[in-house]
Amino acid sequence: MFDAHAFSVSSLSSLSSFSADVPSLPLADYGWTAELDELFAPLAEAGLIPGRLARVDRGRADVVIADPETGEPRTVRADTRPVGSAETIENPCTGDWVALDLATEPLATVSALLPRATAIIRKSAGKASEGQVLAANVDTVLIAVSLASDPDLGRVERFVALAWESGAQPLIALTKADLVDDAEFIREDVERAAPGVTVLVVSAETGDGLDVLRACIGSTTALIGQSGAGKSTLTNALAGAEVMVVQQTRDVDQKGRHTTTTRELFPLPGGGVLIDTPGLRGVGLYGGEGLDQAFAEIAELAEQCRFDDCSHRSEPGCAVQSALADGTLPERRMDSYLKLQRENEWIASRTDARLAADRARLWKMRTKGARDRIRP
Repeated sequence: MFDAHAFSVSSLSSLSSFSADVPSLPLADYGWTAELDELFAPLAEAGLIPGRLARVDRGRADVVIADPETGEPRTVRADTRPVGSAETIENPCTGDWVALDLATEPLATVSALLPRATAIIRKSAGKASEGQVLAANVDTVLIAVSLASDPDLGRVERFVALAWESGAQPLIALTKADLVDDAEFIREDVERAAPGVTVLVVSAETGDGLDVLRACIGSTTALIGQSGAGKSTLTNALAGAEVMVVQQTRDVDQKGRHTTTTRELFPLPGGGVLIDTPGLRGVGLYGGEGLDQAFAEIAELAEQCRFDDCSHRSEPGCAVQSALADGTLPERRMDSYLKLQRENEWIASRTDARLAADRARLWKMRTKGARDRIRP
């Protein structure tokens, strides 16, 4: 059994870059790079082959590999239990690169996970503070927002923060443009809620905007959004095939049914892959690193505050409060920022408490074991 943690994570800074410059590499169209090839060399010497997880479900996975005889991509079924972990965020996920042993029976076995270059991690549903990985090793997070109803700008900000936090580049697609006449005005509103993020208006039904969208996505794109945002239709349009079943939204409230029930990876024409994800009702952040990027203008203002530890609420010399007073910074943006900041602080406190409890439980087990060993 190989331990992926033995590999250097520092060598992964460019692993998510598009591999069109090395088409001779196996799985180059799936994101495999020369850097990954070099990293994998010790595992290859041990008789293992590289693969990418296309779908994971209860200890089993569909893994895309390069056929040992033809070199062409093909999918095999494999057992992922040997690399399973008690920690949710460390479990195998769609998009992971793995070392596969084809010699095991009755299924091939995932013997190691390669370190992730990026990962989209959200807080698990409910009051728990654990994280859930939506997709791994992505370089573009495509956020689908439906134009069939007024976009929830606060939710858009959450998605953008989640994307920045992953280490990938956010990209927003305003879908169902064929249903509205004011798409460009809405795009301007969304752009103000997502500084530094490209916002495109597209229609999978008519094809408008899809060429520009294809030019903007990277080697591995993860598609996220609410149910009813048109993700399945957009996936089919980008994949050039009916790979996803499309459910109709309810006319009353434009809410969609869950078409996608698991995360799945699809190859795209011309190279690259798309990972479709289930519709997200809740978008809880996990870690908070993307908050300053999602609210870049507030972060810039904060640097001008008199005090380094300014909370931007009542301190004198607060540049953020000054911007609110003169209307430069909208109240809605600030309210959204503070709400997400509070959630991040709560997650951090819950995580610290859980780690402390784990340490206390481990110490109790060790001391009990020591007492048992010396007890006559």
